[in-house]
Amino acid sequence: MPFFLPRFEIGPILVVILVILVILVLAANLKVVQQSRAYVIERLGAFHAVWGVGIHFKIPFIERVAKNVSLKEQVVDFAPQPVITKDNVTMQIDTVLYFQITDPKLYAYGVENPMTAIENLTATTLRNIIGDLELDQSLTSRDHINTKMRAILDEATDPWGIKVNRVELKNIMPPRDIQDSMEKQMRAERERREAILQAEGQKQSQILVAEGEKQSLILRADAAKQAAIMKAEGEAQAILKVQQATAEALKLLNEADPSDAVLKIKALEAFQAAANGQATKLIIPSEIQALAGLCASANAAFQTGGEKPKA
Repeated sequence: MPFFLPRFEIGPILVVILVILVILVLAANLKVVQQSRAYVIERLGAFHAVWGVGIHFKIPFIERVAKNVSLKEQVVDFAPQPVITKDNVTMQIDTVLYFQITDPKLYAYGVENPMTAIENLTATTLRNIIGDLELDQSLTSRDHINTKMRAILDEATDPWGIKVNRVELKNIMPPRDIQDSMEKQMRAERERREAILQAEGQKQSQILVAEGEKQSLILRADAAKQAAIMKAEGEAQAILKVQQATAEALKLLNEADPSDAVLKIKALEAFQAAANGQATKLIIPSEIQALAGLCASANAAFQTGGEKPKA
């Protein structure tokens, strides 16, 4: 039996392959630019445009993406650089640079290697600034150095499409012998401040103790004064009460209109009270003496009248 090969239609297959190739080419040349990024596009080797955020189509084999640029602020930490101060002291200083690309075209075509160029420019600028300062000024004028470097670098990198936002001196490392000397000086300064603080503390403590003793003496004197005043007021009140009682007694006695015999008896009672006191001498009034004689005569008469007559 004769053998027959199947016949295939080549035309439709080629159409399908062609369609697939076109789709792949279109998909490969469809570019999506993300936020904070930019594409530098060249057409036939020459600058054509800068693509921003969105969907873009690149003409195959004619256009190409020359550079994908980030528009965010970037940070680069440069290695320590040897610098010499005005007083011939060699130090190692490393810097941190904060920059941002503002013009993608200038960044792509302004300089061959932007990061290397910025690093070399930073080192040169730092040497020039530190060379005009002495060691002490270099250690204490960090803000001044940062500001001056930022201004110089920002102006120098402007043709490259780069804006320098901030420059920071990260570490300043003088020679070892100078570091030891500085550490000794700082240690002595700390000890001096500690001694001053201790002296101030002792001074304040002594002041507080003296103030406490002063207040204690004042309070004790005030307490003694108040006690003496209260005692004197009490004695005065007692004397006043006795005088008032005596006055009341005399008033009542006068109102009662006593007889002469009653007055003599009261005088005798007063004399008896005086005799019971601690006085060593007594002056007896004549009325009291007469009253005493009267009492003695009356006593003798009573004794005589009471005796029985003798047989």
